[in-house]
Amino acid sequence: MSDIQTWTLVFVILTFSTYIFVAYRSRVSTTAGFYVASGGIPAPANGAAIAADWMSAASFISMAGIIAFAGNGYGGSVYLMGWTGGYVLLALLLAPYLRKFGKYTIPDFVGDRYNETARLVAVVAAIVVSFVYVAGQMAGVGLVFTRFLRVDTTTGVVIGMAIVFFYAVLGGMKGITWTQVTQYSVLIVAYLIPAVAVSAKVTDVPIPQVGFGRILEELDALQAELGIAEYTAAFGSTNMLNMVLITAALMFGTAGLPHVIVRFYTAKSVRAARYSALWALFFIALLYTTAPSVAAFSKLQIIQDVNGTALDEMPSWFDTWADVGLITQADGSPISELGATATVNYSDILINNDIIVLASPEIGGLPAPIVGLVAAGALAAALSTASGLLLVISSAVANDVYFKKINPQATEARQLMVGRIAMAGAILVAGYLGINPPGFVAQVVALAFGLAAASFFPVLVLGIFWKNCTAMGATAGMIAGLGTTMAYMLWTIDIYGNGDGIFGILETGFGTIGMLINFAVTIIVSQFTPKPSPVMQELVEEIRYPGRTRLVAQHAEGELG
Repeated sequence: MSDIQTWTLVFVILTFSTYIFVAYRSRVSTTAGFYVASGGIPAPANGAAIAADWMSAASFISMAGIIAFAGNGYGGSVYLMGWTGGYVLLALLLAPYLRKFGKYTIPDFVGDRYNETARLVAVVAAIVVSFVYVAGQMAGVGLVFTRFLRVDTTTGVVIGMAIVFFYAVLGGMKGITWTQVTQYSVLIVAYLIPAVAVSAKVTDVPIPQVGFGRILEELDALQAELGIAEYTAAFGSTNMLNMVLITAALMFGTAGLPHVIVRFYTAKSVRAARYSALWALFFIALLYTTAPSVAAFSKLQIIQDVNGTALDEMPSWFDTWADVGLITQADGSPISELGATATVNYSDILINNDIIVLASPEIGGLPAPIVGLVAAGALAAALSTASGLLLVISSAVANDVYFKKINPQATEARQLMVGRIAMAGAILVAGYLGINPPGFVAQVVALAFGLAAASFFPVLVLGIFWKNCTAMGATAGMIAGLGTTMAYMLWTIDIYGNGDGIFGILETGFGTIGMLINFAVTIIVSQFTPKPSPVMQELVEEIRYPGRTRLVAQHAEGELG
């Protein structure tokens, strides 16, 4: 076993043991504790949990790789703008009002605000979005184990499934929340330490965000020499239409993600929900302002190390990642087919987006313990989001289908049992999707954001700010938005279809079109269908006012019927 494998194993055992201990100490026996941690999480801790829940394997593992290799850094910036901008929308337009409405899940809100048919459509949408999203997380888990512990992808995913099963099923939202606070601490330390070290080594400036600016001119020149678009050139790889659509899909998708929105129900109050969003933005910014520097440093060093170098003289990190098939020839063939003495040019190889952060300590020549810490951080990012998504699936099945539709008289013990069984089943499906993902990690996650934007954002915003939005309008809008977006994705995504799309629109950006279709259908159908009851219209008005108003209080106590 190499030093890197040894240190990775040490950090994995330490962190996994900590997660299990925290989950055990936070175990619950009530549905309120299982679904929303009894609404008792302080704002700073809730902010850290939100950040860990939202900053998935895509943020930790893939984002820097996309920024580095999506043609140029400018093209990859859609992920930075979309994912952070979406949190502003969430904090301003949705979080405090949904918290005041006081339901466990998005389908719960939709069911109370509209009707039971709309609830069932929302349940289907939540499950679809969550399963697509969780596929990316489990794929990330498999990637880390494959590289650092030299086990196959299936074994790596199964290990991740077992860990998530233990702490998610045992502790529910309370256990997941405090575990995610721990996971955030692990992932941010693991991300920042190598970034600071590499920045100091490459630029003599230990602040990545500052050192990053010092190398852009050199990186632009290197890429120009290689005949590819300058790193900072606008629209070098992604045209303006797709830049706008992808950014918008990620923004509105962030504001409609069911596993993120449920986090605001764990806050102690509406005020605490707002502060949770503020803390989450701060915690997220620590990683998101660092990711561009990790991308630029890694790409500069890769070009310098690889271009014009004989295969048998490549640095050890290159050989290691080529051995696991994540660095190949440009046509996808194994690197080994070139022959040991062949000279390799940067344009001759294809580097998987998902390896950049994981490989950055090795590329920067950092010691084995740092490499092991980064591996543990990647696992923390993937598992934290996976657990939140699995809870969404569990609550949708147990609360919104079983309790609300099948057995309204079910005891809390029975509801908890159904929720835990549903979560166990969801973990099995998530494991299968992780072993057979429909793309690289961030691409899969981007598809989930598009589906969330197309299904949930319009009916949530209209449900809060337009009292005349009707149940039939919301139902038709969700079906139209989600159905159109899913059909387009299946038609255009490489692994499933061969279509080039309409006007060259990428599948990761079509969620914006689906969202506009949802808005249009909801508004049009609402003009010709029965309006909500006067009491519901008044309640919709009241949730936008500060304080605990009369109808909101009655609604929270279940007295409105």
